[in-house]
Amino acid sequence: MDGSSEDEHKKILQMRELVEKQDPTSKEYDDFTLRRFLRARDLDLDKASAMFLKFVKWRRTFVPNGCISASEIPNELAQNKLFMQGTDKSGRLITVVFGARHYPNKIGGLEEFKRYVVFTLERITARMPPGQEKFVSIADVQGWGYSNSDIRGYLAALTILQDYHPERLGKMYVVHAPYLFMTAWKMIYPFIDEKTKKKIVFVETKQLTATLLKDIDESQLPEIYGGKLKLVPIQDS
Repeated sequence: MDGSSEDEHKKILQMRELVEKQDPTSKEYDDFTLRRFLRARDLDLDKASAMFLKFVKWRRTFVPNGCISASEIPNELAQNKLFMQGTDKSGRLITVVFGARHYPNKIGGLEEFKRYVVFTLERITARMPPGQEKFVSIADVQGWGYSNSDIRGYLAALTILQDYHPERLGKMYVVHAPYLFMTAWKMIYPFIDEKTKKKIVFVETKQLTATLLKDIDESQLPEIYGGKLKLVPIQDS
């Protein structure tokens, strides 16, 4: 496998034998998927295998049709809060999410929001360039207030990202963070694993464009941050 060390390659083979013995449907997943779970658990074979088997079981029940369709998440899509366009200098897709456009879903509830998170993550991974496994996100929380606060939703999204889509997030830039947002952040922070914490950067507004341009070419950066690209809703990307 490209990009794998000899030790990783050996452990991927061992992990495949182990997980396929416990759940034959594991055959449906490629070696790159197994490698992501191994890396998420620092190549610990037992921990990675347990994590992967939990994912397979979860996906079988939560995504029984193989994918989440737009028709299953109408209330979430109507908020028009997540966009995807361009790539950074490492070839990673760029997403932009507006925290102030998210409101706890009173119609579809937490379950629809979780389906929305899966829909977006799988839409992102399906559009990754060949050989690329990660994406970057600009989390814009300008105007965020108490009506946007959704701790249960944030924790559910974090679980889906960390436990079921490990090693997908490359970097997250949190921008325009108001003081109020930090109260919610302090509640979420203890649940973020150490690997993910290292990928999150809070960017000062005065340094916003300059900071983003270090990692993203102007031609690939959204217009609202000083670049050239228009935002594209995730469902239209």
